[in-house]
Amino acid sequence: MLTTFQAYKLRVTHIFQLKQHSILVTVGQDEHGINPLVKVWNLDKRDSGSPLCTRIFPAIPGNKPTEVSCLSVHENLNFMAIGFTDGSVVLTKGDITRDRHSKTLTLHEGTIPVTGLAFRQVAKVTHLYVATLEKVYCYSLSLKEYPKVELDTHGCALHCSSLTDPSQDSQFVVAGDECVYLYQPDERGPCFAFDGTKILARWHRGYLFLIIQNPKTRFGNRESCPSDKQLLTIYDLDNKFIAYSALFQDVIDVVAEWGSFFVLTRDGNMYIIQEKDTQTKLEMLFKKNLFVMAINLAKSQHLDSDGLSEIFRQYGDHLYLKGDHDGAIQQYIRTIGKLEPSYVIRKFLDAQRIHNLTAYLQALHRQSLANADHTTLLLNCYTKLKDSLKLEEFIKSSESEVHFDVEIAIKVLRQAGYHRHAVFLAEKHMHHDWYLKIQLEDLKNYEEGLRYIGRLPFEQAESNMKRYGKTLMHHIPEGTTLLLKGLCTNYHPSGDTAGTDSHFEKNLLKANSEEFIPIFANNPRELKAYLEHMIEVDPNSPQGVYDTLLELRFQDWAHEQHPERKKILQGEALSLLRSDNTVFDKALVLCQMHNFKEGILYLYEKGKLYQQIMHYHMQNEVYDKVVEACKRYGDQEVCLWEQALGYFARKEEDCKAYISEVLCHIDQNNLMPPLLVVQTLAHNSTATLSVIKDYLINKLQRESLQIEGDECKIQQYREETTHLRSQIQELRTSAKIFQKTKCNMCNSPLELPSVHFLCSHSFHQHCFESYADNEAECPTCAPENRKVIDMLRAQDQKSDLHDHFNRQLQSSHDGFSVVADYFGRGVLNKLTLLTDPPGRKPVGNVEVNL
Repeated sequence: MLTTFQAYKLRVTHIFQLKQHSILVTVGQDEHGINPLVKVWNLDKRDSGSPLCTRIFPAIPGNKPTEVSCLSVHENLNFMAIGFTDGSVVLTKGDITRDRHSKTLTLHEGTIPVTGLAFRQVAKVTHLYVATLEKVYCYSLSLKEYPKVELDTHGCALHCSSLTDPSQDSQFVVAGDECVYLYQPDERGPCFAFDGTKILARWHRGYLFLIIQNPKTRFGNRESCPSDKQLLTIYDLDNKFIAYSALFQDVIDVVAEWGSFFVLTRDGNMYIIQEKDTQTKLEMLFKKNLFVMAINLAKSQHLDSDGLSEIFRQYGDHLYLKGDHDGAIQQYIRTIGKLEPSYVIRKFLDAQRIHNLTAYLQALHRQSLANADHTTLLLNCYTKLKDSLKLEEFIKSSESEVHFDVEIAIKVLRQAGYHRHAVFLAEKHMHHDWYLKIQLEDLKNYEEGLRYIGRLPFEQAESNMKRYGKTLMHHIPEGTTLLLKGLCTNYHPSGDTAGTDSHFEKNLLKANSEEFIPIFANNPRELKAYLEHMIEVDPNSPQGVYDTLLELRFQDWAHEQHPERKKILQGEALSLLRSDNTVFDKALVLCQMHNFKEGILYLYEKGKLYQQIMHYHMQNEVYDKVVEACKRYGDQEVCLWEQALGYFARKEEDCKAYISEVLCHIDQNNLMPPLLVVQTLAHNSTATLSVIKDYLINKLQRESLQIEGDECKIQQYREETTHLRSQIQELRTSAKIFQKTKCNMCNSPLELPSVHFLCSHSFHQHCFESYADNEAECPTCAPENRKVIDMLRAQDQKSDLHDHFNRQLQSSHDGFSVVADYFGRGVLNKLTLLTDPPGRKPVGNVEVNL
């Protein structure tokens, strides 16, 4: 929509439209003569159909009227600068839309006309650039007294200055006849040699617009064109190329709006210049192979990373086809993270450009985008190029610089024979397993491997000693043994390394000493020293430690030939046996394997295997020891004498003395029936009757004496039985006279009331009531009566058990187990019962009869 309004009665000389506000500032004349007026218009408000004029004031520096040459307004509406042809600059500070809130002062005075003004705002600092025909100044408006800096002694014509965008740091552009200069607030910046008489300079959206009068041809001559023809050139200073160039006639101004550029000419025409989109620009540059320019353009247009990566790829492909592999790889490196690495790798594998491929893989690792295959390939490239310096630089780089799969790198270096580098990498990154594998298996550096294990934390030191202990023991037996002693007692790493922790647990760290015994397979001397150290430091060592040490001591004893030394070793073995830390069965087997007599006998005695002791002496035919064993252990096992007699009876050689000694002991302790003795000795052809003559005579004599004693006792028991029966009969048939005068309980004279029993015991009634458990039973006879009653009850119970035993035996499938069970319970023990003589009926109620 096009609108117009009359701002001045005569003419408008200057217009300034603010970008961020609907405020328009104009300079014009309402009267003839030199009397310029400044008017501020609010385009959002209307006054009789026209925009509201909020302020009018004359533009006169001092008291002398002067023509206005240029105008500039700050976007915050707090500053307005007006330049004059007499070299003065008037600054209005405050709200420029109101007279009441603003202050006007003369900022700059001179004799050279002012040709350009521009405000620069960065953060809270405000500067005003002032350009004249001969000089360029900069005023700092944020400081008191507004200090001035003279930037250059080259000025510019009217309309030949402008201010760049904030993206170009808001630099002041001054277009001279020979060069175009850019200025910072305190110094001159870069310059560009654009020759020709400049009549207009504008900056729009990152482009520099220059109108040049009478431009030169490419050969340096003036074009044969009318003098009113002017060349419009649009420069992209960042990317350093000409975006557009064309001839126009009598250009008034170039403005930018609605995404396009408009060229106004004095003949009333308006030309529109539309900027191509970024992709079209890039495609045009691609067709001309201007990839560097395309890259700069993409960056200035803030193209995303994917778009930039595609440009780099195309540029790399272009260089690769031209044969510039070094340049191509640099472009491919810039695609890392977007372009699949295999696309690049395949190209340079085919071309055998190993050093270019190495550079790409290095960059891939620096950006932490390499996988295991890339690491393998890079290390293979290093090894093929024999580039040890690059290889060392790669593996020694800090983790913040290069990220790669350390384990893969170690494997590749090891396979390529770079063991020193592999070891460095393993130690640096605490890959203890790989470090030890290379040191011990490849470099055969056993001392270093053992030292490294000794500096590891407990768990890792333990596992690696189990893995490499045999190898280390074979080559460094003493050092390995020393490390194992520490590992199994109270382990502390020998020093701080990359693989050790600075913090140790307060708890005791020790390994199971028994688990390391197989390491000493071919080193019995070190094994013995290790085991003796363990039982000395830790008496509660595992059982296997004692068993193994015992076996070693037996072996040393068996192989020793020197008598004194052999005796010492025998004492050491016995002391270990007596320590009660060995397993009986294992120790006995070891003693028997090495024929260690003292140990065998000690263990037999410890295990109360007395028969085994005697059998051992029998096997070795040590007759004195056989008899001595019987004497020593015969009280615990009486069968030893019987076995000894059978042993001597089987001997065909003359053993009469030993047989006589054994028979003497058997006879004294009545250990065997005479018939069994005779049957045992009947198998010996050398044992005559004279050997057992004395034994038989003594036996018969003792039995005769025993028979006589038994007959006397039988007669005595018969008499006592007859007497008791007569008493019972008397009690049943005759009256009993109680003549007791004293109480059987308290021995005091009897007094009535009293209690009398048929057993002739009498008691005071109060004594009887105090001590009697049963009022029908004599307290004095009660204990003896209970014994008899208990015996009779036991007999009755055994008779019941007899029936139960028969039933259980008949119904059981395993009769032997039933009999063994009853033997264990003592049911089948022999019991002698005293019964009534024949012809008498058994007593029915024992308690009543008693």
